Amino acid sequence: MRKALLLAAALVATPAFGQANPQIDYPAFQTLTASVGTARADRLLKFDAFKAEAAKKEVLLLDARSKDAFARGHIKGAVNLPLTDFTAESLAAVIGANPDRAILIYCNNNFSNHRAPVPLKSAPLALNIQTFINLVGYGYPNVYELADVVDFNDPKVGWVTSAG
Repeated sequence: MRKALLLAAALVATPAFGQANPQIDYPAFQTLTASVGTARADRLLKFDAFKAEAAKKEVLLLDARSKDAFARGHIKGAVNLPLTDFTAESLAAVIGANPDRAILIYCNNNFSNHRAPVPLKSAPLALNIQTFINLVGYGYPNVYELADVVDFNDPKVGWVTSAG
């Protein structure tokens, strides 16, 4: 009974109860997520095609993992901008002036090693999903994702550390 009274008091004392934060738009997120699904399915690249695209000068290989994880290992040529740091300004600074620039992404779940710096994440929460949605949502429609699971010890992957 006491918990129910405390909850009722909290609800009455909260003037914005039932109203969403105007800076958070979950329905728009749901709409964006639904609209991205078809495009994402068409933008999955097998490893060989992913590496061939990554070798092109105008293509950006973006690693959205944490700075620490990136420093402990990443695909050679990747640029790091953690998903938590995505803003219109930070993305423009990394991607450049062309919003149609091809952007390649990968995440922990693209690696079979399942240890630091790429521990396996819950499949529905894989970083590629949020990264893809965020990039499209910020106005970058030309996103491609690594479709395969690879071993970072395979020399073809081109795994390096910040020191290497």
